[in-house]
Amino acid sequence: MPEKTVTIASRSGLHARPAKIFVQAAAKQGVPVRLRVGDKPSVPATSMLGVLALGAEQGTAVTLQAEGPGAEEALDALAELLARDLDAEDPNA
Repeated sequence: MPEKTVTIASRSGLHARPAKIFVQAAAKQGVPVRLRVGDKPSVPATSMLGVLALGAEQGTAVTLQAEGPGAEEALDALAELLARDLDAEDPNA
């Protein structure tokens, strides 16, 4: 199963707005994606409650996992999203 590790850039971590943006993007990928922090169990990237429960703060390394056709592309897209400060971006852009 392909994996990619990325550091959370958003000032508020994966909470509130950044988590919502991430979960929505994960749902559009067309492949199952999971997210984990350290040795904790992974959660579906499409689960808002699961993502929030990880408690990933700014600077936390998270690991994305996906499988199936298009998994690498999905991981690249989601990793790029997490590497940006989503709190600083204009939500209307």
